[in-house]
Amino acid sequence: MTPVCGVCPERQMPGMTACGNGEEKTAEDQLREEFHMTKEVLLTLKGLQFDQREEDADQIETVLVGDYYKRNGKHYVIYEEMVEGFTQATKNRLKFSEHMLELSRSGLVNVHMVFQENKKNLTSYNTPFGQILIGIDTKKIRIEEAEDTVVVDVDYALDINYEFLADCHITVNIASKEGSGFSLDA
Repeated sequence: MTPVCGVCPERQMPGMTACGNGEEKTAEDQLREEFHMTKEVLLTLKGLQFDQREEDADQIETVLVGDYYKRNGKHYVIYEEMVEGFTQATKNRLKFSEHMLELSRSGLVNVHMVFQENKKNLTSYNTPFGQILIGIDTKKIRIEEAEDTVVVDVDYALDINYEFLADCHITVNIASKEGSGFSLDA
């Protein structure tokens, strides 16, 4: 991609261009403009882990604000997460279609996880505390689309360093921020 303006093109870093007022744009900003991303969404991530040694399942739920767009039959959600005790944010990109979901994270945590129906994928999960090899054996991916929402359910088995850890289920609920009815006001 060529620079939008001629402000300091020789100082640009890879993946950066200069904008009309001399400020640099990240590749993420360029992507938003290129795909005319205008839909701000509330992203609810729910995860369940079923440990075979225990009867109960551990559930985690997170609500975040992000940007959503759909292009060439693929859905994209871009959002940031903060981790308690750290000042660096983690940038996340969800990309999904009928039988596959990809989660790319960069920042405090770095990983590219691929959930592909009926296939096992291995990836390196890099954290501030070290690197972990994880295996994701995806059983089923279900996507439900409505006018202002998209819901993705994924069932998978999780391995850590080639050892089975748990059967897991995640639900990704993407709702238009305007039509969600969500409010923090009492």
